[in-house]
Amino acid sequence: MTAVLKLIDKIPMSALVVTAVLLTLAPLGAQPHLLEKLGMLYDASLTKPIDIFDLLMHATPLTLLVIRLLRLKRGEPTTKSS
Repeated sequence: MTAVLKLIDKIPMSALVVTAVLLTLAPLGAQPHLLEKLGMLYDASLTKPIDIFDLLMHATPLTLLVIRLLRLKRGEPTTKSS
């Protein structure tokens, strides 16, 4: 587990924030895919592999950002990044 956290700490914070925001809100003109897929998950209609992949693709950067911010808040050691 520690190796995974060290790997997450090596991702530059600026790149993580930009990626998380863009993939969380994409597509910008319609309902974001993340909200659509979470609704499908809630309704138990998330069964197609492409929909599961889409959920993972849109949720991963946000999840990594949350992990990184929680580690910063707790004062756990993180590597310096831009």
